[in-house]
Amino acid sequence: MTYIIAEPCINTKDTACVEVCPVDCIHPTREEPNFDEEELLYIDPDECIDCGACEPVCPPNAIFPEDELPEEWEDFIERNAAYYQ
Repeated sequence: MTYIIAEPCINTKDTACVEVCPVDCIHPTREEPNFDEEELLYIDPDECIDCGACEPVCPPNAIFPEDELPEEWEDFIERNAAYYQ
């Protein structure tokens, strides 16, 4: 299982999740050149250790375990994966 960042993150990009991630798998960070270009953050499914630390600190409540992602946001699974290809 992996975690997915969904629609509530769009144009919010609060980086509280980035700060608590023990493996630095959420991108882009504020220091990355493409931060302003992206409309939301993404979790690297290959690096995520499924610790769940990011989920409770997300102010817009945009992070979900993949198997709990609301149906209307299922397209964010593909969007997240595409960012890392």
